[in-house]
Amino acid sequence: EVQLVESGGGLVQSGESLRLSCAASGLTFSRCAINWVRQAPERGLEWVSTIDSDGNAYYEETMKGRFTSSRDNAKNLVYLQIHSLKRGDTAIYYCMWGDIRGQGTQVTVSS
Repeated sequence: EVQLVESGGGLVQSGESLRLSCAASGLTFSRCAINWVRQAPERGLEWVSTIDSDGNAYYEETMKGRFTSSRDNAKNLVYLQIHSLKRGDTAIYYCMWGDIRGQGTQVTVSS
């Protein structure tokens, strides 16, 4: 059974940074591209980033420069570093493999 578990969210002030983690199990992790998506209050899922099996990361256009995705294949972990957080980044962040996602981690940015 594939499981994805996100962590690292919290309540932060505008301008601060966070690093989210996604722990994966039940899949051949090193061969898998992992996506990050987010869902803000009363909005649909929004794609944030994809990191492929080679570690190449791709970002939604407006998030380039503030979001950095990386992976540690030895630990089956994917990270999403978010710099200069804005109130508009407030959302539940999920990692996904195919259509499978974890329970999410809440990021709340206060001004």
